[in-house]
Amino acid sequence: MEERGFIFQDKVDREIRIEPTDWMPEDYRKTLIRQISQHAHSEIVGMLPEANWITRAPSLRRKAALLAKVQDEAGHGLYLYSAAETLGVSRDELYDQLHTGKAKYSSIFNYPTLTWADIGAIGWLVDGAAIMNQVPLCRASYGPYARAMVRICKEESFHQRQGFEIMLTLCRGTEAQKRLAQDALNRWWWPTLMMFGPRDDDSPHSAQSMRWRIKRFSNDELRQKFVDITVEQATYLGLTVPDRDLRFDTETGHYRTGEIDWSEFKAVISGNGPCNRQRLEARVKAWEDGAWVREAAEAHAHKLKKKVAIA
Repeated sequence: MEERGFIFQDKVDREIRIEPTDWMPEDYRKTLIRQISQHAHSEIVGMLPEANWITRAPSLRRKAALLAKVQDEAGHGLYLYSAAETLGVSRDELYDQLHTGKAKYSSIFNYPTLTWADIGAIGWLVDGAAIMNQVPLCRASYGPYARAMVRICKEESFHQRQGFEIMLTLCRGTEAQKRLAQDALNRWWWPTLMMFGPRDDDSPHSAQSMRWRIKRFSNDELRQKFVDITVEQATYLGLTVPDRDLRFDTETGHYRTGEIDWSEFKAVISGNGPCNRQRLEARVKAWEDGAWVREAAEAHAHKLKKKVAIA
């Protein structure tokens, strides 16, 4: 390893943040662009299944909370695209990669939201899993990414509570409402476990990302933490986790789950999930329909710049 490579790794090992003007290995830069852009795309695409329920929320309070949540997700996407841009990639390039299907986003957002209980399940499970993944990223070695994650995690924490409260309300309601909550848990449990990514043995990027301290915990470690917390929450709600093999291991103090259907995970990330095509079409349409807004903003900025130059 050349000298500047040793200096870089030494800074990482001593928990000194890497900033955009610092030298960094090309593979580190590429890994960050891939991870941060996937994260940004997930925030933006993740708005779609929930936005679908804003007009159908059961009360004004639920509507206002859901609207604020979807707005937060848009903000998260913007912070993360900005962080990625500090690595020398343009936002247009990132959008193009998303719209042409070259870039990935979280597999979970390719599942449909069939009932109001799904909005509760997304907040409770999906945002709960996101927090488990993202809190350690507040200590990531790359400064702009770590700083963006601080605010994102605070807001995701609110989103998780909002989802759990929806599920709690349904579980304390009528039998029909409780059945809706159980049905949502049945459909979202396994896709949520898949959100953490493949098993450690099948995750090609994890080991290097951990050496660079971009990641702090492996996929399997984070998944186990999520299971241990969430199974207890499901019990409190009076719901049954849809896993016949789920058991508590008294020796390790952890819950053990059945085998995840990795063929489903591979199908979804390969573009063959229930809503992959629908999600991408919606994103491309939004981009095309918004062209006039971008042009107007650019013309306005140009006009302001001209005024300042004259003054």
